[in-house]
Amino acid sequence: MQNLKSLSKIMAAALLVGATSCQSEKTADSQSIIERPDINVSDGCYTDTVLEALGRVSSPIASPDGKKILYSVAWESVEQNKSNTELWVMNPDGSDARRITHTPASEQNAHWFDNGNKIAFIYPDEDGKGQLWAMNADGSNRKCIYQNENGISGFRISPDEKHIVMISNIKYSRTAQDVYPDLPKATGRIIDDLMYKHWDEWVTEIPHPFVGEFNGESVTSAEDIMADEPYEAPMKPFGGIESIAWAPDGKSLVYISRKKTGMDYALSTNSDLYLYTLADKATRNLTEGMMGYDTNPVFSPDGSHLAWLSMEHDGYESDKNRIFVMNLASGQKTDLTANWDYTVNDIAWHPDSKGLFFIAHHHGVTPVFSINAETQQIDTIATGLCDYAALAPLPDGSLVSMRHSMTAPNELCLVAADGTVTQTTNVNTELLAKIKMPTVEKVMVPTTDGKQMLTWVLLPPDFDQTKKYPAILYCQGGPQQAVSQFWSFRWNLALMAAKGYIVIAPNRRGLPGFGTEWNAQISGDYGGQNMRDYLSAVDFVKQRPYVDAAHVGAVGASYGGFSVYWLAGNHDNRFACLIAHAGIFNTESQYLETEEMWFANWDLGGPFWDKSNPVAQRSFANSPHKFVDRWNTPILITHGEYDFRILASQGMMAFNAARLRGVPAEMLVFPDENHWILKPQNAILWQRVFFRWLDRWLKPEAQQQVNS
Repeated sequence: MQNLKSLSKIMAAALLVGATSCQSEKTADSQSIIERPDINVSDGCYTDTVLEALGRVSSPIASPDGKKILYSVAWESVEQNKSNTELWVMNPDGSDARRITHTPASEQNAHWFDNGNKIAFIYPDEDGKGQLWAMNADGSNRKCIYQNENGISGFRISPDEKHIVMISNIKYSRTAQDVYPDLPKATGRIIDDLMYKHWDEWVTEIPHPFVGEFNGESVTSAEDIMADEPYEAPMKPFGGIESIAWAPDGKSLVYISRKKTGMDYALSTNSDLYLYTLADKATRNLTEGMMGYDTNPVFSPDGSHLAWLSMEHDGYESDKNRIFVMNLASGQKTDLTANWDYTVNDIAWHPDSKGLFFIAHHHGVTPVFSINAETQQIDTIATGLCDYAALAPLPDGSLVSMRHSMTAPNELCLVAADGTVTQTTNVNTELLAKIKMPTVEKVMVPTTDGKQMLTWVLLPPDFDQTKKYPAILYCQGGPQQAVSQFWSFRWNLALMAAKGYIVIAPNRRGLPGFGTEWNAQISGDYGGQNMRDYLSAVDFVKQRPYVDAAHVGAVGASYGGFSVYWLAGNHDNRFACLIAHAGIFNTESQYLETEEMWFANWDLGGPFWDKSNPVAQRSFANSPHKFVDRWNTPILITHGEYDFRILASQGMMAFNAARLRGVPAEMLVFPDENHWILKPQNAILWQRVFFRWLDRWLKPEAQQQVNS
């Protein structure tokens, strides 16, 4: 512990320092502003270029009086190879929508203050680090109000607007120069514990919350409230400002942290809620003894209760997310969803503090629900063939949300108190109207163990049941991510169908929305029932007369990539070609290459060297690389070299194995991407190579052109 304390002192020295002036803002003169792309649609064809041209709507936030909605719209520029986010304001019903920013870089994390008269937001400086800015609600009088050398990634202004909490990185690990100052150009990393890398970065910094005084014009006296602690808050890689909540009186806040380092951090998901009081700067653990992930704290508007999402088991990151509520006067904790068998994604209090809105996957879609905090009665507020993805309650009992589906990206909508839903933005309506979209069908497939599996089947535009179409099995990642009515700007099932393929997307074992038993079954059973579910879906759908059973492919990423690699050696000639992105090929290597060991231990059952552990031994016996001797199907492999969750070496091993086996194979490696392919030109390259491979092997006419 002495080493950790010494390290904490080093980190505490990196406190935020308020700048007397901010660097000048980037202007349109120095860089062109990315606007809505001007794109032509030919004969209603949905293409990768059209996909990249669709706007990204996000982050609806209601003003304090509920009369205005602040939201973001992002556009991508293929030419500039980046995106840009701008801010908009409208009435809750969608009227009077006005764009209030016109800048070459993105405004992020925007929030109302000064009774809705002003908006604070994060904007990058010349070095690309986010700094705190503010402007009037109409976008005028824009100025930087706080800057620090490490940048700011998120913030929340206290309800009384006297304080602000900001997230900024502090130094974490030692450099070679810290140990040997006489080697200023040495680049080696000295590592003595786990979690030295995470997701897509070497861990040299970690985020901390800083609290400062706020007067509406500037921030002063900012202090790291975890100055002596070598722990992340929020938790990386995905935690953000939703991990921090102010009490309504502005006198305290709650933050989330997993107060562990090194091997302990790598092995555990046990995070906690910590209450920090401004007056005495004291911190208290509110969830001590609750052993799983505790996240997303939200105070009730009257300040009497605190709600949050809580998982039960340490080490299980895909456990059921329960809605817990604490009576702040008595300290009593209540699981509101103890009798509800689904996992919750997001929560927001009713304005009267008597219940909560929440979003959860449920039988292939993601509705909005409401739960009474006293009776625990749950009602469905809004549902349909779509997924809802945000909660912004309004004083009259209505709320603003976002929704998307497999055939349309996010748009905002108003959910009235009576359940009536009205779309309030039309960012993509005009462009989508020019595109021929596929038909989405819900099919119930019988499984090998006598259950019914909801499977989405997408039929190509202008579908003709008298013709035959090649098909694609979509294998989901996670492995516990829902196959609901999701929209993806890369794994876009509608685009696959638009290319002339029937898409089969099963909700196989391991996916949420069908109860905890269905969701949990996959852990310790890689290569088991979930793979039989995939084969059941393919066998069921290919019996239809319009499916070309001789030309079916399988595609997937992450665990979906594992699935493709496993199916490569176990599909009994069902597939004519395969595509795996960022997949696990060798589970023994993956166990020692990945960084979050809790995941590997829970889902694989433990280390491969534990010969007395039957679950682990079964998992490693089902490693895809064990079945390479059966590989006979053309395979495309893609991977990003910044992927530290599943290293690119996994894809390279699979490619080498295929080539050594004499199996037709191609590999696409991105040196500047992580688990996802994010840069616009890389995304288009990925789509082109993806469909070129499918067309080559699944469309006989394309194969003839290749051979000619």
